[in-house]
Amino acid sequence: MNILKLNIILFLFLSFVLKAQNSDRQLISFSEKESHIEVKTNDGLYVIKPYSEKIVETSFIPNGEILNSSSHAVVLKPVAVNFRISQNENSISLKTKGLSVEIIKSPFQISYFYNGKSLISERKGYVKNDENEVLDFNLTSEELLFGGGARALGMNRRGYRLELYNKAHYGYETHSELMNFTIPLVYSSNLYAVHFDNAPIGFLDLDSKKDNSLQYETISGRKTYQVVAGDSWLDLINQYTSLTGKQPMIPRWALGNFSSRFGYHSQEETINTIDKFLEEEIPVDAIILDLYWFGKDIKGTMGNFEFDKDSFPDPKKMIADLKEKGVKTILITEPFVLTTSSKWVEAAEKNILGFNKKGKPYTYDFYFGNTGIIDIYNPLGKEWFWNIYKKFTDYGVAGWWGDLGEPELHPSDLLHATGTADEVHNIYGHDWVKLIFEGYQKDFPKQRPFILMRAGYSGSQHYGMIPWSGDVNRSWGGLQSQVEIALQMGMQGLGYMHSDLGGFAGANLDDELYTRWLQYGVFQPIYRPHAQEEVPSEPVFREPKTKALAKKSIELRYRLLPYNYNLVFENNQKGTPLMRPLFFDNATDNNSLNNDKTYLWGEHFLVSPVVKSGIENQKVTFPPNSNWYNFYTEEKIEGGQTKIVQLNAESIPTYVRGGAFIPMLSKIKNTAEYKLDNFDLHFYFDNAVKESEDAVYNDDGETPNAFEKGMFELIKFESEFKKNCLKIEIETELGDNFEFNSKEINLIIHNISKKPRKVKGHNFIWNAENNTLKIPVLLNKPSEKIIKIKFFKE
Repeated sequence: MNILKLNIILFLFLSFVLKAQNSDRQLISFSEKESHIEVKTNDGLYVIKPYSEKIVETSFIPNGEILNSSSHAVVLKPVAVNFRISQNENSISLKTKGLSVEIIKSPFQISYFYNGKSLISERKGYVKNDENEVLDFNLTSEELLFGGGARALGMNRRGYRLELYNKAHYGYETHSELMNFTIPLVYSSNLYAVHFDNAPIGFLDLDSKKDNSLQYETISGRKTYQVVAGDSWLDLINQYTSLTGKQPMIPRWALGNFSSRFGYHSQEETINTIDKFLEEEIPVDAIILDLYWFGKDIKGTMGNFEFDKDSFPDPKKMIADLKEKGVKTILITEPFVLTTSSKWVEAAEKNILGFNKKGKPYTYDFYFGNTGIIDIYNPLGKEWFWNIYKKFTDYGVAGWWGDLGEPELHPSDLLHATGTADEVHNIYGHDWVKLIFEGYQKDFPKQRPFILMRAGYSGSQHYGMIPWSGDVNRSWGGLQSQVEIALQMGMQGLGYMHSDLGGFAGANLDDELYTRWLQYGVFQPIYRPHAQEEVPSEPVFREPKTKALAKKSIELRYRLLPYNYNLVFENNQKGTPLMRPLFFDNATDNNSLNNDKTYLWGEHFLVSPVVKSGIENQKVTFPPNSNWYNFYTEEKIEGGQTKIVQLNAESIPTYVRGGAFIPMLSKIKNTAEYKLDNFDLHFYFDNAVKESEDAVYNDDGETPNAFEKGMFELIKFESEFKKNCLKIEIETELGDNFEFNSKEINLIIHNISKKPRKVKGHNFIWNAENNTLKIPVLLNKPSEKIIKIKFFKE
């Protein structure tokens, strides 16, 4: 009976394949090489290379072309993957321990499997039409599709033909099919990904014709793609970010609060704004100077790349004074040099600009004036641009904002040193961030860069890019799309995607909207209110109630720094997004696949932002297999249900997973005061959780690759509950080059409904009102500390 079922399934699969395949393609020859196989067809050559047991790359080289092995995205070097080849009369198979590739000889067909499970197959494979070159695949009818970069479409993006052309969408709200950051990457709900490894512009068609097809279309370039498999969503993303690169750890101060607007007009205004934060005792770690640092006007000055002497008479002193107050300075830059700027003559004479067919600087008009664009593909242009960053980093500038990097206007007939604008348009931002990142590695090797940009490409995370979601409208509609954008981009490797808190575009003064956006910001990767200056983005300039609520959110953000910094470490090690969709917790639940209203912040927080005005309650979906505890009220809610919860003005619905450890700080004014010598460790006791474990990572917050250099500590936590006894173990693991400091840990155990019989070897305070147990724990050496709590029998 089982053999009969298997034959039926195989028959149906082969019937589908034969129906869908390009019958014009014929296999000519097959050869096995040391690291790959080559399959010659009548119209070209396939090169199929395993990168690992979960990643395989396929390149098709049409007749008349040669293999281009250069990738702008892939950093993983193929390991020596053991694979075996078998073939019979009508098929060839390449099998690793995990992935396998099946090739039917006639009619020609390539299919991909993982652990025997079908993933995806070529339909027509490579096709060239009048406009584009196409790679064409089969989909199953039921799978949901994610990816394609930053869009506002809903979590399931199947049914759209997505343009791959980075382009700003000013003032977008709930729907945007094309934004600043496009990525030729597709994730399937069947737990695989396909990455199309090619830079030029094109389209990604996610079954828009409703014929169960996936198509990648491009104007030129490589016909190369990688199929990536995983055993879980976290594993799948780990595999993809191994392929395209892990994100370096950001400086710890970047998790703090930013002061930012469009923009600060003078040195005096900049200093006074920070003094206002200090006066109001609202934590702040950085201030961002928009384009007024180099000119008094929005138009006509871009490309000056010098402080305006009238407005900023002593920038070095300003930067030093801010640093003394614990505040970092970040400057905006753009890749455009206007013909009216002070650097135009120099840029033109040194031939560092994109050029026309006559070899002259290509100039054109856009919003800011008549301009040229820096050719970062020309070694001279790359060096010229980096020297600007080097100069001001030497001044003490701590981070950089790269704006308009799509590039905002990039005429198709403009030429760069390596090709046309359309061939490098989507990788310009990617290579720009790489330029800055590699400059830091060379000239500032002891400093982690902070690089804020809104446009890039696959793998931009590997060079430290921190993307934001562009010029979102300052409206409830603008807020509603932000969770989706951040979740999708986190899955695609860009774990620090975030939004201008409060919204950017439009002079909309809405205190409720502002408050809710900042409350959401506590649980998004970067905390950066920013907007056009008609309405202040900084909480210090808002009316008293709104300012007080914002202050409360910002203070919570700082108290959560140990937990959040551990998320930075996890992202660096495994590519794990900071914001995670609910289906990471329950991959088989179709409802959670479409849910962008509630998400996971790390593994342990469940967050449901308030994205509508004036509502008193909203639905929250609680993942199964855990109980969840209200972060503010301690209310217990069983997982596996969708529940209507009451709202309040003070916070958004936030819950903690039963069995979780949450390290938190007391009040600090900025990250300069960050220490783990004394912290609170909250443990959410749940008698259904018999064992749990976690850790918090710590280093100096600024040294690149501190973990790899042994300059770190990991404070590990474990819980075990059995026979009316809760045992908690705390242990510190030190890197070879990290000096231990004694630690006073306030262990706070939640959900203890009765006073325990005893806590062996420790004093304790049981709070009957909120059912918590507080136990002071001293770690005076890096050894294991065990706390045993005995409860009375029920």
